[in-house]
Amino acid sequence: MTATCKEKICGLSHRLPAWFRQPLPDTQKIKKMKDLLHSRNLSTVCESARCPNQGQCWGQGVATFMILGDLCTRACRFCAVKAGRPESLDIREPGEVALAVRALNLRYVVVTSVTRDDLDDGGAGQFAETVRQIKKHARQIKIEVLIPDFKNNEESLKKIGTAEPDVIGHNLETVRRLSLKIRPQASYDRSLDVLRNMRKMSAAFIKSSLMVGLGETEKEVREAMKDLLSAGCDLLTIGQYLAPTREGRHVPVSEFIAPEKFREYSQMGKDFGFKYVESGPLVRSSYLAERGYRAVNIKDIA
Repeated sequence: MTATCKEKICGLSHRLPAWFRQPLPDTQKIKKMKDLLHSRNLSTVCESARCPNQGQCWGQGVATFMILGDLCTRACRFCAVKAGRPESLDIREPGEVALAVRALNLRYVVVTSVTRDDLDDGGAGQFAETVRQIKKHARQIKIEVLIPDFKNNEESLKKIGTAEPDVIGHNLETVRRLSLKIRPQASYDRSLDVLRNMRKMSAAFIKSSLMVGLGETEKEVREAMKDLLSAGCDLLTIGQYLAPTREGRHVPVSEFIAPEKFREYSQMGKDFGFKYVESGPLVRSSYLAERGYRAVNIKDIA
């Protein structure tokens, strides 16, 4: 992907630093994956969130499925996913995701969603059924779910735990001071409680993610890491915030964090006690997700 294309994705009027450059992706592989997903009326966060790694991941045959539609009931100020009034649930969706996973011959799949505050369980049942359907069609696959907060509803969280995914992720996103600004309908402490409750309810690895470049300090990042560890988080990803647009609800980038600082954050997280840390300018929640899982799951190393 060229620098010019990336600037459009990120909503920036100036050139990105040199470390954002990536090799051009395999366009034929991307087309094949896009055609298959769209033929089944499936969404991916790769497209909806305008992920900068879309070309790289799709070129390798990797995608993160986004269930529960493509309209979110919240309007977070960092997110490219469209906000609005969602349509009713598609009961065929879990099965379609499972068939697509099998058709793509994936070893590791990430399932995430928009936030659905309009649903009684926040869509937790759809998550659970999607996990069950994937296991039914591809028994050896490893499954990671990246869930919204479900308003920390215990029954919703139990549905996720009983489906037995291999990794359960919920993103803290940013440091405490900036949380209300970029996630006005969410809560820093509620996100920590979700992670803490999932730790109690499930044997899965617990994962979270932070964005930097929003104006946070190193001290605040340290405190956020400590909060995540105290909530039972095993895996952590840290990446550069990129504003989806230059206008409207999205907060602008405050700073481009140098690769050296990301390496420092990675070492800091490991020193604090995280089992695995993936930290870099282009890192996102599901980027190289399989690598993180394999690194901490001793049973899969052999």
